[in-house]
Amino acid sequence: MASAIVFAYHEVGVRCLKVLLAQGVQVPLLVTHRDNPAENIWFESVAGVARTYGIPTITPDDPNLPDTVERVAGLDPDFLFSFYFRHMMGSRLLAAGKYGALNMHGSLLPKYRGRVPVNWAVIKGERETGATLHYMVEKPDAGDIVDRQSVPILPDDTALEVFRKVTVAAEIILHRSLPLLIAGNAPRLRQNLAEGSYFGGRSPADGRIDWDEPAEKVHNLVRGVAPPYPGAFTTLGGKTVRILKSLRQPARRGVFRGPTLFIEGEACLAQCADGSILRLVEIELDGRRLAPADMQAALGPNPLSLPSRTLSVT
Repeated sequence: MASAIVFAYHEVGVRCLKVLLAQGVQVPLLVTHRDNPAENIWFESVAGVARTYGIPTITPDDPNLPDTVERVAGLDPDFLFSFYFRHMMGSRLLAAGKYGALNMHGSLLPKYRGRVPVNWAVIKGERETGATLHYMVEKPDAGDIVDRQSVPILPDDTALEVFRKVTVAAEIILHRSLPLLIAGNAPRLRQNLAEGSYFGGRSPADGRIDWDEPAEKVHNLVRGVAPPYPGAFTTLGGKTVRILKSLRQPARRGVFRGPTLFIEGEACLAQCADGSILRLVEIELDGRRLAPADMQAALGPNPLSLPSRTLSVT
């Protein structure tokens, strides 16, 4: 029976750990993270799954410190698996698995290597992403590929909706690849890193909307950082508001000379720099959702200029 030390967190960690257990892999140790009280913990707990199945669990601040490395190596595992674990592993840890150390990444490698790949794929307007199971090397997301599974990104999908698809893709990949890994005949495809690029992490401040961008880019940002992520935001009437959901308006052009917010019937609309229109479906001020009827009282006259390097003229 194969054994594996699992480094895991988040939804993908939960589902992939359950795949290992379902296929009879022994998991003598789970390495995970303590939940950060400052973070919005909207996802399932890998540690909770470990408690249910009686798996010993540790939460080191740095998995590469000698105590953790020696404990992992002493268990003599066949494999190491990383499922949305947030720390890089050094060479000593990577060498602890007799048959390799593998990671599940949330993109179609070599595209979108690095941090928050699902969010980046949505923000960049991709129409497809997926999950990739690959061998780990010291360079992030650069090792040989075992398997990939694509999923579609629909034009109005939020990052959360895409992430849920990617989670299922990860489960599918591991379920079909695990017997091959255990048998020692899983494929290994070398990555051509020139076909993709590396992306860094994002902070809440990166959600600020640039209204001088075309409507499509604004829409992609809104859905790429929509809740449970921090959300896109802008300044209106001297107040910071969050734009939580938007929809593009087909074949609709504005009449203003710059980015402008305006109310039309029951709809709150934003003309972007390219003249095309977004419907702002969900707007939040001070934690309260604003209906179109509330906009003028809360933010000022209709229409209202949006922050721009080009002044809006009504």
